[in-house]
Amino acid sequence: MLKIFGFLLLYRLLGNPFLALIVLLVVLYFLDRRYVGIFPSLTKPFRRGRQISRLRTTISLNPNDVSAKFDLARLLTERKRYSESKELLTAITDRYETSAEYWVELGYANLKLGLLPEGEAQMLKGLEINRRAQYGQPYLRLAETFRNVDQDKALHYVSQFQEIQSSSSEAYYLAGSMYKALGRGEEAKRAFEESTAIYRSLPKYKKRQERGWALRSYFAKMR
Repeated sequence: MLKIFGFLLLYRLLGNPFLALIVLLVVLYFLDRRYVGIFPSLTKPFRRGRQISRLRTTISLNPNDVSAKFDLARLLTERKRYSESKELLTAITDRYETSAEYWVELGYANLKLGLLPEGEAQMLKGLEINRRAQYGQPYLRLAETFRNVDQDKALHYVSQFQEIQSSSSEAYYLAGSMYKALGRGEEAKRAFEESTAIYRSLPKYKKRQERGWALRSYFAKMR
């Protein structure tokens, strides 16, 4: 009702329904980015592109800058350029032998390239070094990889993730989504319900961070 009222008000002010709709969508987008966080950031791809450009320049000036190579590899993975990311990571293995972050990044690149045994072993090596690496996200990535290959293994990795993120709305939403994809409707519903319950129990400062995931869970359990 509020959206309809806002649209009618803008229509009366602007005199053009299409312009009113565009203005309303822009306002909703900025409100979401400020208070909720469901809509993706429109500026993130541009920021990432600038970062990649700067890192390439840094590496061209100093080919021995392994930190820049690692950061570039992570950004390339975000852009789904897994072969290039793997090439960079492989070249700096000797400097990151004991880094959990390194092994989960390399493992994920190999998983996306279809090298499942190699990628899984590397990600598990990273998680053995630090089980909480990347806040447990590697477990979800493993679960997603094995969703259509080995459901028992996928469910095992989901449970591992939940153990790490036991007080996170995001964790239970992602787990619920995975259960739903695996055809486990009841487990999915319980996970979505737990996500919204956790959100209600969070302190005020934490709710801003988790609000978007709680809303996703609320709508997901209704479907």
